[in-house]
Amino acid sequence: MLTMEEALRHSEKSFAAGEIVKGTIIEVRPKEVLVDIGYKSEGVVSLSEFNEPQAVKVGDVVDVLIEKLEDKEGMVILSREQAEFKQNWQKILTICNEGGTIEGKVKSIVKGGLLVNIGVEAFLPASQVDIIPPKNLAGFVGNSYQFKVVKINQERQNIVLSRRELIEQERNERRAKLLTEMVPGDIRKGTVKNLTDFGAFIDLNGLDGLLHITDMSWGRIGHPSEMLKVGQELDVVVLDINREKERVSLGLKQKMANPWDSIESKYPVGAKVKGKVVNLVPYGAFVELEPGVEGLVHVTELSWTKRIAKPSDVLKQGQDIEAIVLGINRDEQKISLGVRQLESNPWDQAEVKYPKGTHVKGKIRNLTSYGAFLELEEGLDGMIHVSDLSWTRKINHPSELLKKGDEVEALVLEVDKANQRISLGVKQLAEDPWENIDKYYRVGDLVSGKVTKLASFGAFVGLQHDIDGLVHISQVSEERVDKIKNVLKPDQDVTARVIKIDKGERRIGLSIKAANYSPEQLKAEQAVLDALKPGEDLVALQHAFDAADEARHAEEAKDIKPDK
Repeated sequence: MLTMEEALRHSEKSFAAGEIVKGTIIEVRPKEVLVDIGYKSEGVVSLSEFNEPQAVKVGDVVDVLIEKLEDKEGMVILSREQAEFKQNWQKILTICNEGGTIEGKVKSIVKGGLLVNIGVEAFLPASQVDIIPPKNLAGFVGNSYQFKVVKINQERQNIVLSRRELIEQERNERRAKLLTEMVPGDIRKGTVKNLTDFGAFIDLNGLDGLLHITDMSWGRIGHPSEMLKVGQELDVVVLDINREKERVSLGLKQKMANPWDSIESKYPVGAKVKGKVVNLVPYGAFVELEPGVEGLVHVTELSWTKRIAKPSDVLKQGQDIEAIVLGINRDEQKISLGVRQLESNPWDQAEVKYPKGTHVKGKIRNLTSYGAFLELEEGLDGMIHVSDLSWTRKINHPSELLKKGDEVEALVLEVDKANQRISLGVKQLAEDPWENIDKYYRVGDLVSGKVTKLASFGAFVGLQHDIDGLVHISQVSEERVDKIKNVLKPDQDVTARVIKIDKGERRIGLSIKAANYSPEQLKAEQAVLDALKPGEDLVALQHAFDAADEARHAEEAKDIKPDK
């Protein structure tokens, strides 16, 4: 029972809904607790409103908010959470205007961000969690941080926070400090923030610096991802600082000695080295001798004898090869290498092995428009020019007489060591029939042969001694011939008269129509032919023969008397 004094004191207290009062826990039940607030009846508080329900005990004094003085059962309905919220809200409004800072604990993930307990529940948008919005917010739940209050809505009683603004503010302060303190040559710890094709951005704890791809390694790098990954921590060297633009250039390779500083002693000219092919280009192959040191094998230094069109024909990227150091330019960081120098140069002995006049034998390896290449030995070819295939026949392409794989004999005509050429001849193995042409043929001789080739101006006839004679189109028939193919065919047997021998031009003129001429007629034709200038091509015989025809027709016209 209350004493009179206690009853009077309690009666003086003001009890109204919405007020915060102190109460003493008098009983702890499974789902609720009874609290004595000094009113005529006890109040009830849900046990779930306590942060640690298991720690609640009789005798604890707590602040509660009166939600309702009496319910249907006459009990007072109390709320500890609302009391705490109201007290914290007033406290927050008092100590934390918009723009102030406060500590809070991340409670849970909600749509668009995080829910933070700062005494009351506040909203932290995902875009304000960090400088780069995190993809996974779960890692922040349960952690406590400092936040900046960016917005307070008293009517709705909600608060918007930002952690990003505090981080950016701290970074700006650190950036200014770093720019003041930092000097070229410093070694600083950093974290890889981002990778691009041209380099990596390194976070120096407040200031981003660029580590260019060329400053990552003394060796060849195709992409920064070959050496670095985002989030990786590393020590870098400060190379340059632009304080006005707040830009810092960083280096990684500068922490190690430049391998080119002692390059001459490490790779002297003439030394045999080993390396890996790291790049193939049309003009050569780049070979890595060690990280940061590459040499170039020019395409001309791959073989003494083979004409290699491009290095990829004989080398592959990643292939391990040996080479000889040919030259070093330390200033330009270039090393010239040679592969063919690993073997003796066959051209050094070519003049001794194949002197002029030597008979050789080999297989036709290749044909070109100007000649045929005869393989003398592995990697060493001689060339038979198209003009050295026959004394008598006009050969337009070597394929008219030869084909790949043919076994052929030839004579060495010349060895040009400087230009690495050996000239060969096939016709030189036999006697030149034109040297004794007067013994074989004379003007007026009647000869037989087969048509070997047709041309627009006439036909070539194969005679003995492997000599071709030309029958001009005007010398085929007494009748005018428009097209040679209308009267003659290849391989056709013909009989003709020798009407011209040009020893200087190595040509014989034939006439089929003159095969049955009398000596007088033949003499007239010869007079016309003799009028040709020395060296004039037999094709020009057409004009002479045409002129002879016109003269003959004119004479015949005079003999014909007009009808009376």
